[in-house]
Formats: sequence, structure tokens, C-alpha cells
Amino acid sequence: MLVFPLEWFPLNKPSVGDYFHMAYNIITPFLLLKLIERSPRTLPRSMIYVSIITFIMGASIHLVGDSVNHRLIFSGYQNHLSVRENPIIKNLKPETLIDSFELLYYYDEYLGHSMWYIPFFLILFMYFSGCFTPTKAESSMPGAALLLVVPSGLYYWYLVTEGQIFILFIFTFFAMLALVLHQKRKRLFLDSNGLFLLYSFALTLLLVALWVAWLWNDPVLRKKYPGVIYVPEPWAFYTLHVSSRH
Repeated sequence: MLVFPLEWFPLNKPSVGDYFHMAYNIITPFLLLKLIERSPRTLPRSMIYVSIITFIMGASIHLVGDSVNHRLIFSGYQNHLSVRENPIIKNLKPETLIDSFELLYYYDEYLGHSMWYIPFFLILFMYFSGCFTPTKAESSMPGAALLLVVPSGLYYWYLVTEGQIFILFIFTFFAMLALVLHQKRKRLFLDSNGLFLLYSFALTLLLVALWVAWLWNDPVLRKKYPGVIYVPEPWAFYTLHVSSRH
């Protein structure tokens, strides 16, 4: 949406971002299957299949919701407000249309994200559990891999903040740390793949902490995210502080 603005395309047709999302929904499950095939530890095959199917369903639900949401933003929808508080929504007639938009929001932000991210992090954790070696010398990363930790951490930062899955992420990260400590007692060490994933998650946690600290005193976003876990979405920040200036 930022690189290829929606106004370049008919609003009643998929945009470039939508096609990239469609590609993601095909390529990522395939890569997850190849990833789990390389792991010495895995789940029962039937559970892997169910997880991948659930992942595809969740990501596809999100694709539809996200595509409509971006077009609403183009029309003046403000992500930092709730559905009913949005100027372009609250005056719709009949009022039952507002319920339909709230249903769309629920499918996108809650059901779609849950079906998408729970299997995703489950498979990543299972892969991580097989990334241990008894040889200390193999517990290192090449320099090129260290450079890739930065874009990887940024990617997971966006998933955690925009997907509103901080609890799922932090639970997975702590489970990974606990597994590392447990395996260390058996004199097993993380190999380069495990270190890459662990460093990526550590960088993600740091980025999320910096993001939250930066927006800690924002009164509008505080109202949008009133719970104990305060992690604003980047798109809410965009509609509040960036697009509103144009």
C-alpha cells in the first residue's frame, strides 16, 4: 500500500499487495512443510496437516479482511478508532450495516489472526526443538546469517505488533529459552539455525519494547488499546500520525 498506492488500481479489484498476500498464503505453508521435514523432532503427520490447513484458512481470512480494510483507509477509515467510532462508519444506514463491519473486523483481527499465528508459531517451535547439537563447535553462526537477523527481527516485530499476538509470541519465546536451559543440562547446544531463530526473537522483543516505550504516553492509542498489554498496531499509528498530515 505504501509502495504501490491503492489509487493506482481499481478499488473493486485486488491490488499488488493483495497478490503478494496470495503468494504468501501459498509459499509460506510450503516452506513450513519443508522446514518441518528437516527437523529431527516433529509432530504427528496428521497434526502437521491440520496445522497447515488451519494456517492457510486463517491467513486467507486475514487477506480478505485486510484488503477491505485498506480500501476503507483510502476512503477515510481511521485504524486508531474502533469500528463504531469511525466517522465513515457510525452514520451508516441502516445501522445493521455497522454490525456487518464489526463482524468483518472480528474475522480479520481475532479469528483470522488466531488461526494464522497459532499453527505458525507451533511449527516454528517444533522446528526449534530439533536445532540442538552435542558439539559445541557447531553452536555458532556465520557472519552472513548475523546480517539476516535484522530483517528477520523486523519481520517478526511487524507480525507481533500488527497481528496483536504479543502474548503468543512471548509465550513461544519463553518456551524456547526454557528448552535451551533444559537441553544445556544434557550438554546439547543450539546449532546455527536455532541460534538464528533465537536471536531473531530476542531482537523482536527489543523492538517491541522500544515501540511501546515510544508510544507509551499517546492518549489516542491508549484509548484504542486499553488493556494490560499495550502494543499499538503500526497501521493505527499510520492513520493517526502519518496519513492525517496529508
